[in-house]
Amino acid sequence: MLIPVLIACLISSINAAAVVSRSQSYPLSQPAVVGPKTRLTVGNKVIAPDGFERSATLVDGIFPGPLIAAQKGDDFAIEVVNELRDESMFLSTSVHWHGLYQNGTNYADGASSVTQCPIAQNHSFLHSFSAPNQAGTYWYHSHYSVQYHTCTTSMMQVPYHTVATVLRYVIGNTASSSLINGLGRYAGGPMSALAVIAVEQGKRYRMRLVSISCDPNFQFSVDGHNLTVIEADGQLTEPLVVDQLQIFAGQRYSVVLVADKPVDNYWIRNLPNTANASYEGGANSAILRYKGARKVEPATVDTAPQSPLTETNLHTLINPGAPGIPEYGKADINLNLEVSVLNGTFYVNNATFKPPTVPVLLQILSGAQEASRLLPNGSVIVLDANKVVELTLSTTGQGGPHPIHLHGHSFDVVQSAGNNTLNYVNPVRRDVVSTGSPGQQVVIRWVTDNSGPWFLHCHIDWHLEAGLAVVMAESPSVTHAHLNHIPHAWDQLCPTFDSLTPSQLGGGGLKSYEEAANISTLLYPPPPLPLIK
Repeated sequence: MLIPVLIACLISSINAAAVVSRSQSYPLSQPAVVGPKTRLTVGNKVIAPDGFERSATLVDGIFPGPLIAAQKGDDFAIEVVNELRDESMFLSTSVHWHGLYQNGTNYADGASSVTQCPIAQNHSFLHSFSAPNQAGTYWYHSHYSVQYHTCTTSMMQVPYHTVATVLRYVIGNTASSSLINGLGRYAGGPMSALAVIAVEQGKRYRMRLVSISCDPNFQFSVDGHNLTVIEADGQLTEPLVVDQLQIFAGQRYSVVLVADKPVDNYWIRNLPNTANASYEGGANSAILRYKGARKVEPATVDTAPQSPLTETNLHTLINPGAPGIPEYGKADINLNLEVSVLNGTFYVNNATFKPPTVPVLLQILSGAQEASRLLPNGSVIVLDANKVVELTLSTTGQGGPHPIHLHGHSFDVVQSAGNNTLNYVNPVRRDVVSTGSPGQQVVIRWVTDNSGPWFLHCHIDWHLEAGLAVVMAESPSVTHAHLNHIPHAWDQLCPTFDSLTPSQLGGGGLKSYEEAANISTLLYPPPPLPLIK
């Protein structure tokens, strides 16, 4: 599924796929833009965004995919139609609206095995929801197994030349290249086109950065230009001037760039934390081109950052302050979760997440209320309503830093990884946070004011597939009453999906595992027959 980034200007915009508030903006280019009431068709198409040709999963058959532009308070009615055909990849799908709270519409969150069953081939589902108090930068992506890896997508996306249904069995793998706004280059590949961001001297531009990476984080910068951060994950921040920022999978930033340099071409740099990553040959790069500059690649030089972004320097602009008593351990509910890894499988408090065959929401609506009755066993945490939760998350072993995302909420980052200070007064508020290096911890707070099961997981999809997730089931006894009318089509998703044969699921089966064995000897166990859904 192809979901591009939005790079928008305060007076003009370069559109791509994210959910944003619509202000007085005018397009610099004309990609597909749709409103909050629309249809998205998911299908397959062969593309070569970095010069390497492969089949991908696209939205509406275009790359990058369509932008959903909406005004604050709009109602959304988005029908997702599944027309997938490539049997080497998954033939079912789901779509998650990342960062939107879905308060009262948990069933529309799009998280397979948590809030719904996947949408089967040749079927559709209408996601109806509202976001009355949210305006900012959001995005949508598949939330079915590792399907989101088949989206060789836009800004800060890292594509793989081998399909995800094969790589899901490989313990540890490296992306082939990185893309900015859907274009990039890979080592040893052709000098394919790079994304060009056109600006005019003397104007200010709001750039919305969305990391839709499957694994790496990035160091983002623009040669010779400072960036003023004004938003993190849909939350306005006090302006902070930086010359480089690190962005993790799932995170978003809005930055203001002032085009006040001589008319020329400047490298946009986006270095992933992968082995041997560089800018050689234009890799991991795009071009900032001033109006009037020659249409050539930049000659600007990379310099060491003088004021890189530090998360603790970010402060929420509106209603700052973490909820509850401003002391560590003094929340209504205090949780400690420890992430560990053994032979490539991840555990949270000694439990690895295995997708249940019955979504957690359906379990709750069927009468299960206590954690002991909710599956997967050991991976569902029940929380009472309207309580302040303080979560301390620490990690051991390899695989970090892990970008942890909570569905249904934004949270206050009371303690950032690698920092010993606790800030309850004006911490940054966001929905994806890095856990840092092994032995470090992160502390976050939120209020349980949104009944339903909400996924808390690593946004490195390989790690989610390998078990790094839990479900926060908020006040399950009142979930049914809290939800708006649940559509009949939602009730039909599971019977339809459960009736599929292994060949109707796609994904390659044992053939994909055999291909993985040709890549690496470090493998997860082979799939059972029939395949786990």
